[in-house]
Amino acid sequence: MMCQRTQNREAFGKKLSEFDSVREEIAESYCEIEQARLLTLKAADKMDEEGSKVARDLIAAAKIVMPSMATRVIDRAIQMHGAAGVSQDTFLPQAWMYARYIRLGDGPNQVHRAALSRQLLRQFPPL
Repeated sequence: MMCQRTQNREAFGKKLSEFDSVREEIAESYCEIEQARLLTLKAADKMDEEGSKVARDLIAAAKIVMPSMATRVIDRAIQMHGAAGVSQDTFLPQAWMYARYIRLGDGPNQVHRAALSRQLLRQFPPL
């Protein structure tokens, strides 16, 4: 939606997709989505191969990364849609609310960060 909108919408005499800042936001969104996707796939693979107990560090990391990434990417899409991005004309407001809810629904990010850091610290005892 973000790419289509920026290629169809004009501002100041040119398409939004021609502005460097818009292109940067699109590229950043793509990178964040792919990073989160790969982390999730790595966690799933480790769960399949070694079980969820062994994969709990990757599971916690995915629970931290995925909802935060989604809210940032959806927020960028809303911004590029302007007023339409917060209207009932798109699913973006509902998507943002759902992504924000997920950051709390499975426990706040701080809980996942605390659990992950405890697991990591156990792997690296002091010298």
